[in-house]
Amino acid sequence: MNITTYKLTNKNGMTITVTNLGCAIINLEIPSKNGKTCDIVLGLNSAEDYATKDHPYFGVIAGRVANRINSGKFTLEGKNYTLETNDGIHHLHGGINGFSKKVWNVDEANNNNIVFSYNSPDGDSMYPGNLNTRVTYTLTDENVLRIDYYSTTDTKTICNLTNHSYFNLNGHADGNIFDHEMEIISDKITTVDENLIPTGELADVTGTAFDFRTAKEIGKDFKAIGGYDHNYALRQPGKAASVYAPKTGIRLTVYTNSPGMQLYTSNMMPDEGIPGKGVTYHKYSAFCLETQIFPDAINQPNFPSCVVTKDKPQQFYTEFKFEW
Repeated sequence: MNITTYKLTNKNGMTITVTNLGCAIINLEIPSKNGKTCDIVLGLNSAEDYATKDHPYFGVIAGRVANRINSGKFTLEGKNYTLETNDGIHHLHGGINGFSKKVWNVDEANNNNIVFSYNSPDGDSMYPGNLNTRVTYTLTDENVLRIDYYSTTDTKTICNLTNHSYFNLNGHADGNIFDHEMEIISDKITTVDENLIPTGELADVTGTAFDFRTAKEIGKDFKAIGGYDHNYALRQPGKAASVYAPKTGIRLTVYTNSPGMQLYTSNMMPDEGIPGKGVTYHKYSAFCLETQIFPDAINQPNFPSCVVTKDKPQQFYTEFKFEW
């Protein structure tokens, strides 16, 4: 199948360019005060670049299982499985050949809606079961990008999809995101070891650098931890986070029915940077808010389940609402 791009637009001049390779969001452009558009997502120059160049999951759908699985191993229905490992000894974002590397089918496309689908066969990246997944992007006239995830299977398997867009509300080429004011509707994070694998425990954010219950600049407590790459346990379905950039006046509010959300602040960008859309991106140049089931959920019995069965499809949504 050919790699193609599609453009979603609304009546307010907001445009989103996506490709069927990994369902990647390449551009997300918002009208700005000076009459020019402001592209607020990091990405590569073209859809073809996503097939030929290494990148840190810019704008893609990560799966079958986003985030990390400890040692790439899990047990399901009494059978042990070993997945591809691509993060040291661990499995990250679906492995070497995950959903972000796949060319998806385009089932429907118009000016404000596109429906992608991918049928992942039994044994794909060593996962069990045939998993049929549909991802829908919808851009509304209320300036909401809604992502709907729907997955079915013919036998018990695991799934955890997320969109991995990198946002800089000052513009993708503006530099670091320390001045962005962030609020996260969460009281606890899932604690992790030195390899970012969950310990199975939840930690209260009170009095720590992880407390965003009252909006604060992302950079305020940054030095204390060297950057964020942590899963927040969300209080309830609905509003999960809000981010405001004083420089541009752009606000992003996130809504979801997922139980968790990963805050990532581009800490692992290489020192030399990564070439992007006419610029080189460096550490801390963007933030990700990846709505998800908790990392390593299949190996943590007290975490929300990522198991999908024939009789229990998996269905989640995320809304990114923009104001300017």
